[in-house]
Amino acid sequence: MSDAKARSIRAIMVRELSNDIGIARCETISLPPPKTGEVQINLKAASVNFPDLLMVQGKYQHKPSLPFVPGMEGTGVVTEVGAEVSGFNVGDKIIAGLGIGGFAEATNVRAGAVRPLPQGLTFAEGAAYGTAYLTAYVSLVCRGSLQAGENLLVHGAAGGVGMAAVEVGKILGARVIATSASDDKLAVVKTRGADAVVNVTNGFREQVLELTNGQGADVIYDPVGGDVFDESLRCIRWNGRLLVVGFASGRIPVAPVNIPLIKGFSIVGVRAGEYGRRDPQAGAQNIATIDGWAAEGKISPYIGARFPLEQAVDAMRLLETRQAIGKIVVMMDREQEKAH
Repeated sequence: MSDAKARSIRAIMVRELSNDIGIARCETISLPPPKTGEVQINLKAASVNFPDLLMVQGKYQHKPSLPFVPGMEGTGVVTEVGAEVSGFNVGDKIIAGLGIGGFAEATNVRAGAVRPLPQGLTFAEGAAYGTAYLTAYVSLVCRGSLQAGENLLVHGAAGGVGMAAVEVGKILGARVIATSASDDKLAVVKTRGADAVVNVTNGFREQVLELTNGQGADVIYDPVGGDVFDESLRCIRWNGRLLVVGFASGRIPVAPVNIPLIKGFSIVGVRAGEYGRRDPQAGAQNIATIDGWAAEGKISPYIGARFPLEQAVDAMRLLETRQAIGKIVVMMDREQEKAH
């Protein structure tokens, strides 16, 4: 066990909840040594996820005690190892599933939430892919049972979880139709492997039906909700699976249950993290699969923007205002060093 003392670090602190995420401030705080079962890491990068914003606003299902540091996932280097921790050494390059604490120069995290950074990924790439690709994998494989040759409709395809679903869908052999409300964003999505792209500004039902020979999509991946969900009910195939991933539009939709009855499709909820918590063995296998894909170069997150730590609120605003393409990453330093 280390006999290190507390250290001063910079971190984005949330001391009150507010709809205005600008209440989060960059401060200097004291970080104690790691406790039993924890490791301390110098963070190199952390990605911005929609739940980070919701936690600052007090709208997420997990409500951390105040004050807290947002940031669900990050990468870095182990600097201290607490008591009763094995398998990690000072200097190891790792990914950490933090929950909170990522927008900081360093943090303590339980050893069970830490794993090696896959070979060949930068710290920024490692921070950007975990949550997005795990969400896509659990959605399409564990909950959606996507099969090769099926038509997959991916909404919000220009966002981090959307782009991940496009890539995972192609790995699984599906024909991927990607949607967004921006032609510029769709041009980027097309380079990520989508077979077809659809601008949803004036609706998408007819285009999806045309692209699927009138049958509709077999699987619909929906992190948007609202009007997008409503229209998805009208272009899903018999025995289809409509995956409820999130509500980025801000409106939680309500489905008339006679529609899935008549059309014979399923509405399936997806919570990737909860899936792993309820079935730890399956959860570990899911993570191992996406880590393996990353190490093999099969998947790579599209990083649309990088921000220094002191501008982490600006990074969150880019997501809040729907301007983000792919993943947004907060960098603790400006070095773009390779993991290995």
